[in-house]
Amino acid sequence: MKKKEAFFKEREKLLHWFLENQRPLPWRKIPDPYPIWISEVMLQQTTVTTVIPYFKKFMEQFPDVLSLAKSSESQVKAIWAGLGYYNRAKQLWRASQILVKEYKGEFPKNYTTLMELPGFGPYTSRAVSSIAFDEPVGVLDGNVIRVLSRYFDWPMKWWQGPDRLELQFCVDNWVQNFSSAQMNQALMELGATICTPQSPSCLTCPIIEYCQSHKKQTVSKRPLSKPKKPKQLWLWQAHVHKSQLYVALTKTHDLPFLKGQDVLPGKAQLLSKKPSIFDFKHSITHYQIYVTVQSTSHSRRFRDKNIYWVQLNQLKLYCPSSLIHKAVAFIKDRPR
Repeated sequence: MKKKEAFFKEREKLLHWFLENQRPLPWRKIPDPYPIWISEVMLQQTTVTTVIPYFKKFMEQFPDVLSLAKSSESQVKAIWAGLGYYNRAKQLWRASQILVKEYKGEFPKNYTTLMELPGFGPYTSRAVSSIAFDEPVGVLDGNVIRVLSRYFDWPMKWWQGPDRLELQFCVDNWVQNFSSAQMNQALMELGATICTPQSPSCLTCPIIEYCQSHKKQTVSKRPLSKPKKPKQLWLWQAHVHKSQLYVALTKTHDLPFLKGQDVLPGKAQLLSKKPSIFDFKHSITHYQIYVTVQSTSHSRRFRDKNIYWVQLNQLKLYCPSSLIHKAVAFIKDRPR
């Protein structure tokens, strides 16, 4: 009984701390599923500071799910340009089509139904359903994993299925008997502002009293570090086919580092060592890409079933990735 009472009081203190100290983030103004969804997708692999201006710009352009659904995929990608992980933008647009067509612009209120939509994985689905509709489910992101791992001093391999399921069960239990909308945000806020990866502010933590890692002095060892994927070296021979103010793109390619995106025509080769000749290099996640650029001039009468022509000043609409723009700019800036 005492343990249950202590656990309840700890969560109560955390919630009180959050209500007193939460950051005034723009997506917290109203419990609307649409801005919550957009913000949660943007925040994946991206910091709050980076996301805020993109979020504001996105909401100005697409203020609701109907306006997003009425847009084109290229328009969404253009607004997204600079955030990276561009498949997120594509999935947002695809999900908006389904929400408008099948749900009349309304969001399902439970995470299991939300998970049927493109881009709605376990995290995003639970975040939207709990924060927007107070569904009593926990949200498990990097911040929450860190908080729980330290609070219970769990040396878990959180990136593996069984341990991740145990963490999900734990956070589901954590939000019970409280507003899941507030408690999930409290856990995420604690991880983002107090229980940080490096130099956490333990002495200001509202739940320090029962934090096992603090007691055992293992804070710096929790959570365990996920083994990093080894870097893959690739040589990409990009072809810039230009016709005055137009450039050729292709939808058909086998580049592992720009899946689902329109790119410049060319060939890619997996390498065992760094090449001796290349024009520039570019990194995307665990891919180290060495690029050579070839340029040819064509009339737009030049036809190939695998390419299509776009105006250079609209390139961002079709190719938001900075890798493509680097290749085109390289031709422009190359000494003649």
